[in-house]
Amino acid sequence: MSSYQHPGIVFTDRYFTVPLDHSDPGGEQIEIFGREAVASGRTGEELPWLVYLEGGPGFGARRFIGAEAWLGRAVREFRVLLLDQRGTGLSTPANRQTLPLRGGPREQADYLAHFRSDAIVRDCELIRPQLTGGEPWTVLGQSFGGFCAVRYLSAAPEGLSTVLITGGLPSLDAHADDVYRAAYPRIERKVAAHYARYPQDVERAREITAHLAEHRPESAGHRLTPEGFQSLGIMLGGGNGSHQLHYLLENAFVRTPLGTELSDTFQEAVRAATSFAGHPLYALMHEAIYGQGGRSTGWSAERVRAEFPQFDAAEALKGDGPVLFTGESIHPWHFEVDPALRPLRETAELLAARADWAPLYDTERLAANQVPVAAAVYHDDMYVDTEHALRTAASIRGLRTWVTNEYEHDGLRAGGPRVLDRLLALVRDEA
Repeated sequence: MSSYQHPGIVFTDRYFTVPLDHSDPGGEQIEIFGREAVASGRTGEELPWLVYLEGGPGFGARRFIGAEAWLGRAVREFRVLLLDQRGTGLSTPANRQTLPLRGGPREQADYLAHFRSDAIVRDCELIRPQLTGGEPWTVLGQSFGGFCAVRYLSAAPEGLSTVLITGGLPSLDAHADDVYRAAYPRIERKVAAHYARYPQDVERAREITAHLAEHRPESAGHRLTPEGFQSLGIMLGGGNGSHQLHYLLENAFVRTPLGTELSDTFQEAVRAATSFAGHPLYALMHEAIYGQGGRSTGWSAERVRAEFPQFDAAEALKGDGPVLFTGESIHPWHFEVDPALRPLRETAELLAARADWAPLYDTERLAANQVPVAAAVYHDDMYVDTEHALRTAASIRGLRTWVTNEYEHDGLRAGGPRVLDRLLALVRDEA
């Protein structure tokens, strides 16, 4: 362990060893990293623990600079563990460089089948007694971290004192097709709102799409395509995303001796925004988080998109309508255009075809829940369907919801301490 001081906080780096396959505890082991955070001056105190589960899948816990955002509020009363879920951050990595150590695509897919929320919860339950002495702890789950929290309530509620969820109540029984069938209309509404705010972006997006369709440029090995450009719509799920997208688009073209071309500035910004080099598990495992019921996901987002022809960029260019951006969805072409994913295409195909995913949620146990739970449901959330979230909320005994359109999906980050304050007040019957 190593400790270091930030403004208002002492961080301590911790490493834990857990089984790759929890059904074989004596088998292969992997490493899990967590960063402990405690308020300066309170390092020697007995404080209750809060474990933070990041969104994703595939993202390590946020790297905080001191007591910023919600963390400053949390350390007023908790000792916080910022957990890098398996395969992310400083935990044993899973990416194009490391996965070939497993063998070929089949071995890689079998390995990654152990990287869903059920395994993450088992990791937490091995780590918890090492830190708390066996006492239950509070879980704060953001987005996919909330999915993990609901799995936790299903599988090991005895390890929980309180559960706080932000933008992360999953459907308990929906197939991935149902998730995306609900998602595309929400995305279309977000795009319409963006174009209403920035009407000049309608023509600009059409010009960029037409240029990409004709030229298909590359930036650092990343092929820029109309579909990849459309995927910038994922930005619209954040509070400032519409403005950020507008500023990106306004820098698209530059005059050169050879005529008008896409600027280096724009191409690099698009590459950085759409590359999965820093979080390949997001692409590999995104649809697998919905895998249940003996059915494969089968590239669900790609198949369901065909039911919404208004998202077809080529067809949009034939007429005078807007090019619609897409959002939080993964497609086979991601594994063709992104050099961080290209070597993993066959592995992704095997995961998409896999049908033996274990059930993730125990509806009977959730209906009998005794753990205090509060959830922020963002009414205009582009990533998580409000109807699905509220149906799940009603299925978890005692869960209290805070439904708000004040924030987008990034409310926990953007709202500073206010979101955490509100959820703590709800579980303590103070609101």
